[in-house]
Amino acid sequence: MKKLYFSSCLILFLFSSVFAQDIAINRDKSVSISRAISTPIIDGVLNDDTWTAISPIEDFHQYSPFDHIEPSQRTLMYITYDEDYFYVAAELLDTEPDQITARNLIKNATLRFDDSFTIYLDPFNNRRSGYYFQVNPNSATADGVFASVGQINRNWEGIWEARSTINDRGWVTEIAIPLDTINFNPDLSDWGFSAERTVARNLEEIAWSSFNGNINLSTLGTITGFYGLEQGLGLDITPSIVSTSSKNFANNTSMSDTEPSLDITYNFTPTLKGSFTLNTDFASTESDTQRVNLTRFSLFYPEKRDFFLQDTDIFNFADRTASFGNGRNGIPFYSRRVGLSKRGSPLDLDAGAKITGRIGRWNVGILNAQQKDTDGIDENLFVTRVSANILEQSSIGFIATQGDPNSKLDNSLVGLDFNYFNSRLLDGATVQGGLWAQQSDTEGVEGKQGAFGVRGAIVRREGFSGGVNITQYQENYNPALGFANRTGVTYLRSVLAHRKYLPNNPWLVSWRKQIQLNSYEKISGGIEDSVLFISPIELETRSGTTMEVQVKKNKVVLDKNFNIYDDINILKGDYSYNTISYEIEWPQERDYAPTIEVETGDFYDGKRSEYALGLNIRPSDHLYFNLSYEYNDIQLPLESFSTKEISLKINYAFNVRWSWSNFIQYDNESNTAGLNSRLQWTPRSGRDLYIVLNHGLKTLDRFENLESDQSQIAIKYTHTFRL
Repeated sequence: MKKLYFSSCLILFLFSSVFAQDIAINRDKSVSISRAISTPIIDGVLNDDTWTAISPIEDFHQYSPFDHIEPSQRTLMYITYDEDYFYVAAELLDTEPDQITARNLIKNATLRFDDSFTIYLDPFNNRRSGYYFQVNPNSATADGVFASVGQINRNWEGIWEARSTINDRGWVTEIAIPLDTINFNPDLSDWGFSAERTVARNLEEIAWSSFNGNINLSTLGTITGFYGLEQGLGLDITPSIVSTSSKNFANNTSMSDTEPSLDITYNFTPTLKGSFTLNTDFASTESDTQRVNLTRFSLFYPEKRDFFLQDTDIFNFADRTASFGNGRNGIPFYSRRVGLSKRGSPLDLDAGAKITGRIGRWNVGILNAQQKDTDGIDENLFVTRVSANILEQSSIGFIATQGDPNSKLDNSLVGLDFNYFNSRLLDGATVQGGLWAQQSDTEGVEGKQGAFGVRGAIVRREGFSGGVNITQYQENYNPALGFANRTGVTYLRSVLAHRKYLPNNPWLVSWRKQIQLNSYEKISGGIEDSVLFISPIELETRSGTTMEVQVKKNKVVLDKNFNIYDDINILKGDYSYNTISYEIEWPQERDYAPTIEVETGDFYDGKRSEYALGLNIRPSDHLYFNLSYEYNDIQLPLESFSTKEISLKINYAFNVRWSWSNFIQYDNESNTAGLNSRLQWTPRSGRDLYIVLNHGLKTLDRFENLESDQSQIAIKYTHTFRL
């Protein structure tokens, strides 16, 4: 009853706020574009006739930390195009060029703590789909595709070029994006567009078009004047060859192999693409992070394989990336179910085919994969996702899956979802909401196998934000191609937050406070667990340091004993306990940037102290270290134990073409350590050479005795031919 009362009050508050606000004014910006008079040389020097013939775009503004004020630095941007490329150039003037921050040289590294220039493109001009392309003063690049209106999938990788140079007036960049890299409608003369500049030392974000302190698809301006665009044949052929040599030290066996693979993409129309993969190899994929699980539920690991990362926005169901979304439980399609075993080890993926894109207002995604299971038996897995754009920024859709990669039983699932998004209804707020339902069908299983949910939220950059999410996962719900780690429960999430910006405070940028309730109740009756989060202090300082204090009030009901670690059990019963945590993160654009988190308090019928340390070290733009250490000290009435997770990333960039990435990790639950070392050469976009070493060790007696477990070295070359 208390939770229902809390939720009802929150909903009343939110929707009464809706009608108390004024309708937002039109905030679209537009700029016209003309064809290039000649092909510019992409070298980071603006001496081509193409650029001198174009008037610069200068109407940029600061949008963070404070919105729509004069930026500290001047920016001049130029845009043009021809039959093959979309071009952008920028002069990023700086009154202190010796203070420009440029720490990264590695392609697709995180550039958020560098000075950078980013462009956002919506070639369909529908404010629903798009791309982002980012470059720093070292010419290091990153890119991504929007998974939803405000969420970017940064694992997407396109073929494009950028070059930057630093001079005594600031820095300059030139960008050339092949029209074959992006999907667009050649009949449209207008594209959605914005540009963003980061001045890292000032923690300053500058934009051409933004709203309410944000840049996303809904806040883009418009480029007008495209004509005569063609996407060519739209055929990419990417052959690869990989040679591997592996050894299992336990049984002293070795194996060597050389295999070709083939990826083909073809644009049936400018907006609909087909992808085909044969004898797929994932040798160049980074290893998963080792984690100690102290919960009763399986952990979620992100997808890292390129074939499945492309067009992930099409398969997104119930807009789980939205604010106050459903998170990871109940995902109907989880691509790691394809080509990977339950333990995350690769399975033979003989072939896969995918059709993704847009037909009018319809978004279409179809995936069919043929793989061998852990017993070497062929399995066929199928997913289809169709959604329609409705209203201005909303959608309604359908999903279906067929197949179970981890069982011999037949399994299928169907689902419907409605997603509401409106960033234009309220001045200074975004309204989000949704309804969804799924029904699974597992061979030989009776009873209820459905899941459904409803959510609503109002999100503001400043002032009050809040949301409610109510979801039920029935006892026999089983998305065999998806992810569900909790069933037989009703989930309630309620959030109320307030942020205040402090432009006149000499030390602070903002102060945020939040209260959140996460509760799981068993459908059969009774609570399973709940957590009340109270965050009275979330501060951001002008130096970029963030600090947070949080109190958690936990309640857990165990119907049976819970094996938490080794042979240690938490006995069934009712538990109520509280913890308090402190977190401080120093500015990550610094050469040395630590993060410290401490949480202490009760834990079931015992005590727990958790200490987490993160440290980023950037001694130069060539070298980067990231150290992560997490330690848990758990004292129970009968037994005590501790857990350790350690990881170290060491990345060295020889230049923007050559990089060497190393990932070392260890945990004391599995008593294993692993090394993933990857040397990558990219002579040009679309061509890559990888040399990858994976080596596993058994750590006995606290590293006093190390035993090699297994090792593999792989050499892979891939080359994209674009026709």
